[in-house]
Amino acid sequence: MKVKTILVSQPEPKIENSPYFDLQEKQKVKIDFRPFIHVEGVPAKEIRQQKVDLNNYTAIILTSRNAVDHFFRVAEEMRFKVPDSMKYFCQSEAVAYYLQKYVVYRKRKIYVGKRTFPELTPLIKKYKDEKFLLPTTDKLKPEVPQILDGLGIDWKEAVFYKTVISDLSDLADVLYDVLVFFSPSGIESLFHNFPEFKQNDTRIAVFGNTTIKAVEEKGLRVDISAPTKETPSMTMALEKYIEKANKGK
Repeated sequence: MKVKTILVSQPEPKIENSPYFDLQEKQKVKIDFRPFIHVEGVPAKEIRQQKVDLNNYTAIILTSRNAVDHFFRVAEEMRFKVPDSMKYFCQSEAVAYYLQKYVVYRKRKIYVGKRTFPELTPLIKKYKDEKFLLPTTDKLKPEVPQILDGLGIDWKEAVFYKTVISDLSDLADVLYDVLVFFSPSGIESLFHNFPEFKQNDTRIAVFGNTTIKAVEEKGLRVDISAPTKETPSMTMALEKYIEKANKGK
C-alpha cells in the first residue's frame, strides 16, 4: 500500500532544513506534526513540598533541555539567584549548548558528557564532594537513580516538570497512512485519546526498543523501525519504506 500521508507525534521542527521537509518534497508525501505529549512545569510550591531548598546544592545534573528550562524557571519562581560558583553537569553537548540561554558559558563551571547518562558519571565521580541536584521529569529512566546511588555521592532527585498527555480529539476522523512514535508515552497518549484504536492498514513507525515494546504490548504491528545500521534516523527509515511502498505509482 502506498504512503501519501504521515503524522509525526512531535512538534514541527523549527529549522528550515529539517530532513522531514526534504523527505516531504522528495517523496511527494504530506507530513503533519502534532505532539502527542507535552511538558508542564511543576510549581515552586510543589517543589518545596519535595523538601528542595536550592541554597543547599553546589551542582546541578542536567539530562535534557527541559531540565535546563525548568531549573531556571523554578529558581526565578523561588527568587533564588543562581551563584556563579554553581557547577553544571550536562549529559550531552546539545544540553550544554542550550545552557547558554541562561548563563555566560565561558564564565561558568560546565562539565559535559558524550551522549548517554553513564558517560557523564566519570565527571560526577571526580567531584564527589559536591551536593548534587537532579531536576527531572516524572518519567525518569530507573537507571539514572541507580547509577547515582552507586557513585556514593550526596544527591537529590526532584520532579521539576511532568509529561502530560495532549488532547487529540480533533484528530478523531483524520486518517494517516503512517503514524510515527518516539516514546512509550506517545503510544499511551494514542490509546488515552482513542481507546478503540484499530491499526488496520495504518503503518506504525517507531524509534527505539522501548517504543517497539510499547507498540507490541498493545497488540499493534511495527512496520518501520529505527535506528538500525542501514537507517540510523527516522527520516531515513521512512524514506526507505516509502520508496518500496510507492514503487510504480
